[in-house]
Amino acid sequence: MMKNVNRRTVLGGALAVTAGTATGWPSNAAASEVPAGAVPAGGVPAGGVQPHPAPRPVAPVNQEIAAAHAATYKTLPQVVVGVDVEDLMKIHTAADADALRPQLVAQVWKDTGVLPTALPTVTRDVGAPSLLPAFTGVRRYDKLDVPMEFGYVSTVYLLEPTQSTHRRVAFYHNGHGEGPETMQPVTQALLDRGYTVLLFAMPFYHWNPKTLQDPADPTKVLQPSHNDLPQWASDKYSPLALFLTPLSVAMNHVQATYRPSSVQMVGLSGGGWATTVYPALDTRITRSYPAAGSLPFFVRPGSPKPSPTRGDWEQRLDMQPGFYGLADFPDFYALASIGRNRRQLQILNRFDDCCFNGVGHRSYEAAVRQRIAVIGTDDVSNESNGHWELLEDATHQMHAISPYALSVILWDLDVHCAHLP
Repeated sequence: MMKNVNRRTVLGGALAVTAGTATGWPSNAAASEVPAGAVPAGGVPAGGVQPHPAPRPVAPVNQEIAAAHAATYKTLPQVVVGVDVEDLMKIHTAADADALRPQLVAQVWKDTGVLPTALPTVTRDVGAPSLLPAFTGVRRYDKLDVPMEFGYVSTVYLLEPTQSTHRRVAFYHNGHGEGPETMQPVTQALLDRGYTVLLFAMPFYHWNPKTLQDPADPTKVLQPSHNDLPQWASDKYSPLALFLTPLSVAMNHVQATYRPSSVQMVGLSGGGWATTVYPALDTRITRSYPAAGSLPFFVRPGSPKPSPTRGDWEQRLDMQPGFYGLADFPDFYALASIGRNRRQLQILNRFDDCCFNGVGHRSYEAAVRQRIAVIGTDDVSNESNGHWELLEDATHQMHAISPYALSVILWDLDVHCAHLP
């Protein structure tokens, strides 16, 4: 059956979301519009006069969808009542963040204890890969190959825009079950704004190899799932490196090649997890927008769908006691946000048909935001020293970055990156 959805158009360099009729998005999924006066892709408009920032897009709860969902999607779960989030967090100062970050890095890259310094193997101008959705405004596709343990080589695609007036770069990371086509709306919007965009996939998904060498016998080839990875963990190796090394190595290439003024990261689902964790470890990520990718461990049992919300192997405390024993997710949010001009906007879909849904996040949102704001204003000479907030998207019921959420991401980038070259 055909449903009412949102039709996306570009007005004056900013995304407008209007009601339309097509397949996919439900009616009134995003009754919001970014005004045409928003800062365009190049930052400051012609004439060099900075306009007054456009209002942030807002959208009402989709009442039709809300009426179809139980109270568990609308009320605070009992399991979070009485939890002291302030006490749960280990980061109270910028110094705490500086001390915790290298401990987490050492849990991922156990052999060196630091972020990888390697560069990828680069193949320039490979043409539009067949596994990617169609994009417009791409001057060149480059292929970055990142070799890792067990003969595994992860691939990252780098898309240079046809036109750009700045040196900003964006990472986009997909998750487990989403097809490559889910990359299209965010990636195209970033390209339209002149961002060089790097596309990442999970190990064993999309264009990445589905097999790796048997660690016990390199002559054998295995076709594992993420849940098979614990058997290869040791005192000298963490399989978390399979997920996070491509990001670090690609970042090294970006820094050496483009000298970016800022690097943003957007991710959905498992990619939302990566967009939560990796910016916490690498302060070279300036702004991050994780969508439908995490909840603190105490909140997860209260999700209307607690089983998928428990997360995959890489997201679970019981599977990663060394890593998550150092920090719960509120501290990851802080680590991803603290620092000069750094920001994170966590996006959670209230009626998400997969996971990380409901309103349990309301139990930690204010405490985390306040903690990071206090840390950020400790340095009175720089009041932009870190910002975190949460967007609860109640405009739809899909496991996706909605047109509304995308409009907020683009507004945030337009407003806060306008001064950057």
